[in-house]
Amino acid sequence: MTSHGADATGGADALLTVLELLAGQAPSAHFETLLDEARLAGLSGEGLEQLERAVKLAGEVRAGHEDDARREAGLTALTDTARDLTFSYDLDSLLRVITRRTRRLLGLDMAFVTLRGAHGSCYVHTTDGARTGLDGPGRTAGPRLAPGFRIAEGYGLGGAVQLHGEPVWTADYLADERFAPSGSLDAGVHAPAFDEAAEAAVRGEGLHAIMAAPLRSGDAVIGVLYGADRRVRDHTSEELGLLAALADLAALAVEKAGLLDRTRAEVSELERDSSRVRTSLTRMRHVSEAHSRIMNLVLAGGDLGNVAKAAGDALDATVLIRDQGGRALAGGDIPGLDEEAVAKASLDAHARRRPVPADDDTWVAPVIAGSEDLGGLVIRAASGLTGEDERLLELAAQSVAFLLLMRRSTAVAEGPVRDELIADPPHAPQQIAQRARRLGVDLRRPHVLVLARPEGGEQGRAVVWASSYAYRLSGLKTVQGGCIVLLLPGIDASAAAKAVAAELSPLLGHPVSVAAAGPATSPDGVGRMHLEAGRCLDAMSALGGTGSAASVNDLGFLGLLLSDDHDVEGFVEGAIGPVLDYDAERFTDLTRTLEAYFASGGSPTNAAEALHVHPNTVSRRLERIGELLGPEWQKPGQVLEVQLALRLQRTREVLARGRATADPTRPAAP
Repeated sequence: MTSHGADATGGADALLTVLELLAGQAPSAHFETLLDEARLAGLSGEGLEQLERAVKLAGEVRAGHEDDARREAGLTALTDTARDLTFSYDLDSLLRVITRRTRRLLGLDMAFVTLRGAHGSCYVHTTDGARTGLDGPGRTAGPRLAPGFRIAEGYGLGGAVQLHGEPVWTADYLADERFAPSGSLDAGVHAPAFDEAAEAAVRGEGLHAIMAAPLRSGDAVIGVLYGADRRVRDHTSEELGLLAALADLAALAVEKAGLLDRTRAEVSELERDSSRVRTSLTRMRHVSEAHSRIMNLVLAGGDLGNVAKAAGDALDATVLIRDQGGRALAGGDIPGLDEEAVAKASLDAHARRRPVPADDDTWVAPVIAGSEDLGGLVIRAASGLTGEDERLLELAAQSVAFLLLMRRSTAVAEGPVRDELIADPPHAPQQIAQRARRLGVDLRRPHVLVLARPEGGEQGRAVVWASSYAYRLSGLKTVQGGCIVLLLPGIDASAAAKAVAAELSPLLGHPVSVAAAGPATSPDGVGRMHLEAGRCLDAMSALGGTGSAASVNDLGFLGLLLSDDHDVEGFVEGAIGPVLDYDAERFTDLTRTLEAYFASGGSPTNAAEALHVHPNTVSRRLERIGELLGPEWQKPGQVLEVQLALRLQRTREVLARGRATADPTRPAAP
């Protein structure tokens, strides 16, 4: 009875001790010690059973507390991780936070994240706890699960997670037959691909127990979060759940980083668009201001040179204005211009009705009025042309076209007044000079007169062109008897005739016969030049020269006959002047040698007999004459003029001697 009471008292004290240890959160070893002490104290029977049951219940309570503590710690870690994700914006930083928390929270040796690449394969993005250094003395490390390491699609635990979208684990990966080359995670359903490099990397890291959870984005698996130990062990459902929760956070981090990257890209693109719009607006404003300046020059009566300079300043380029024949009207000089490329580009520009490039830094813009080609602009840009520059170039070409049309209209409006000055019959010289001065034409300066007769087609277009041409060159124009009459500044009648033919004939598309005379330096010379040019035109027609261009001087001795002033001296000087001058300066007989040569029928031997000199002397003199008159002096055309000049010169000398005999006080002609 007493022993039973002692057992009861001891058992009650032991139970109270269990409660005290449980309240004090004592380690499990203390409970085992309590049991051992009770047994040594003689506690047995029902009392010992109650104590053992109490210790067991206390262990279960402690385990529940520990589970709660672990869950609370996990929730706290998840909360901290989620909070950390709100502070980090870089994907690398976000995933480093995830792997570090995974490893520490679950007590793992290593954690890493793989993401799907563009072509389905996976690659290691972030690791925590990976090995570094050498495997052993003198031996370099094998493959490692380092960032950038690629894993075959469908391989191992990652492949199973990709397939099922659920967490997967293994206590010993390298020994698990499900992940061997011939193994199957679900018999007959899925055989993970084998990746020898990945197997070597797992061995190199010394990993055994591995669990993996998917990173989901909607229904798609975009990556895998791995947790691994370098020992064989089982994983609890709580650990898998915590890993899956961390994987969900990692997926959010990836989506957040992707969204942020896309947002940044969109913001950058918006900034670039805004910059482009600002730049475009600035350039458009520049185009508008430059066009306004050019048009103000045109409306203020500026010339083509000022317009070309204004356009060049606006485009940072050299601008050359050309007419429809390709001749320069105004602008700067462009060295090294490829005329063939410019000609091709000009045709293309007029066909497209917009500027086109001739080469890397040269552009051609058409100057067009309706369907009429007025010429073009040739541009040499310092740094190429932008779209806005091309638009400004088009506007500059339009301004040039407008200016040319204004000049043409002015010329047409002044046409009747100008026509009266060289009308047939002509006005009095004083009246012509007075009216010409009012139009800005100074007839005291050298002028030539040009007659142009279109050989077919309508005359209207030629008349309009003549008005513009005369206005452009500060000359006068009229129309008489189907011929256009131009009085132009200049001293070279032949060059003026050729210039008119070169420009007018392509414009009309059929031949134009052009004759010219002059120059004259007084108003009363206009009528004389008109008559001479008319005779020259008639002579050209009679000689079959229709469609050609020539002046009175070009017709040689015919010009002498057609000219009103019969400039014998000028004709002689032009034909044999160098020979006469040579004889006068050196007292030689080249002129007599020429006469003897022609008198003997072109025989140097007969000429030598007539001159009483050696034939070699005649040959040397003929060589000298060739040097003075040119290599073609014995061609039929020039021979005729030389012989005529010799006869005229001999006749002049005879007449001069006759005048000297009649008037002894008059000096003899040379």
